[in-house]
Amino acid sequence: MTKRTKGTYHLISLGCPKNLVDSESMAQILNRQGFTPASLPENAAYLIVNTCGFLKAAREEAIMVLTDLASKKLPWQKLIAAGCMTEHHRHEILQAVPGIDGLLGTRRWMDILDVIKGTNDKRRQIPYTHFPSVSTVGQDEKGTNRAAVQGGSAYLKIADGCRRACAYCMIPIIKGGLVSRPIDNIIRDAKTLQDMGTKEIILIAQDITDYGHDLNMQEGLTELLEHILKAVPDVPWIRLMYTFPGYVTEPLTQLMHNQPQILPYLDMPLQHGDPEVLRSMRRPRDIIGARKTLSHIRSIMPDIALRTTFIVGYPGEDEKAFQNLVDFVQKVRFDHLGVFPYSFEPGTPAEPLGDPIPEHVKVERFEYLMQIQGEISLERNQRFIGKTMDALIEGVDEENQISIGRSYRDAPEIDGLVVIEGLAPIGEIVQVKINSAITHDLVGELVNQN
Repeated sequence: MTKRTKGTYHLISLGCPKNLVDSESMAQILNRQGFTPASLPENAAYLIVNTCGFLKAAREEAIMVLTDLASKKLPWQKLIAAGCMTEHHRHEILQAVPGIDGLLGTRRWMDILDVIKGTNDKRRQIPYTHFPSVSTVGQDEKGTNRAAVQGGSAYLKIADGCRRACAYCMIPIIKGGLVSRPIDNIIRDAKTLQDMGTKEIILIAQDITDYGHDLNMQEGLTELLEHILKAVPDVPWIRLMYTFPGYVTEPLTQLMHNQPQILPYLDMPLQHGDPEVLRSMRRPRDIIGARKTLSHIRSIMPDIALRTTFIVGYPGEDEKAFQNLVDFVQKVRFDHLGVFPYSFEPGTPAEPLGDPIPEHVKVERFEYLMQIQGEISLERNQRFIGKTMDALIEGVDEENQISIGRSYRDAPEIDGLVVIEGLAPIGEIVQVKINSAITHDLVGELVNQN
């Protein structure tokens, strides 16, 4: 190891934005202790992979990344696996990836320095593992900003863990129960983001509508938003992600309607449209009630963008149940929709149901539902032709004189884009006249703002 590489780290974050926030917080802890990030793994003394363990495909990706790093690791380098997969599948990692030097569970991400120290202990077990017996994600955040900045946007985590009991989900097993962050800590982080010039704060948690339940708050998310609005008046966009059916209350709906800072965008993962499948999933099964709620929200905010996700191929989803899901999608007409073939997960409450539906059937249902949604998305997009919209610029193509941005209707990475004729400053919000629409994206031109 040279002086140049001593005290350096290369951190790879896999999985969702919630994981990305944990990765950023670990980086803050390392940087405060004098460590330096390295853009290339070959230049780092410590190789850290913050894994995702939610689905089989995510675990396979984590194993692939760790295996690749392990195969190229030099004698003076330490390889550390952290995050969700290590929390519940640590033995699988150790078996699949020779060369791991340290393991750190997602519940104690804030102990990254302890793991680094442990990997350098000559008397250490091989590898060094750090899994203190804790029931939930740790609350001692060590003064880190629990946000991940991505251009002009930032994900801000308001809670961790989950108290729901969805049959297919590993999150409560991996993360433990709900842990809401104190309002003062969230406000501190939001103010820091405002000072940085952030244009969009995206509130995230496993279920943001459950925020404050463990703090005995009746309208926790609504109260939190009221504090955020007062604290960061210069942040033009506040976006809500990961809400739970039946928990988007009337006070929350009215606050969204009355406060232009809160974008008219709602992400509500419903998971299915058949009551019996939902019952088996241990999800709210009142489909009629869900339709009424969404209709009510649209009556108050006609241009609200509604996003949801569904699982196809869940055990017990026969042709009738799948058709009920299709009918539900065609009636509600979501702006954005994600579909996932069911992933069998040992250890979940759904494990006894097995995985009876063949993969080819899951794929067929996935493709059919996405085809239907494509037609709906195009129809929803066409409503904006001729209108002028704000767009947050994320990138430019100078050669072709094109900018790429997002409107209020689009969350980063999962929804559509706005393709804009003309160059605009990255990280700024500009006005765009929409000239055409394609399946998931809008196309327009910069409005002369002189």
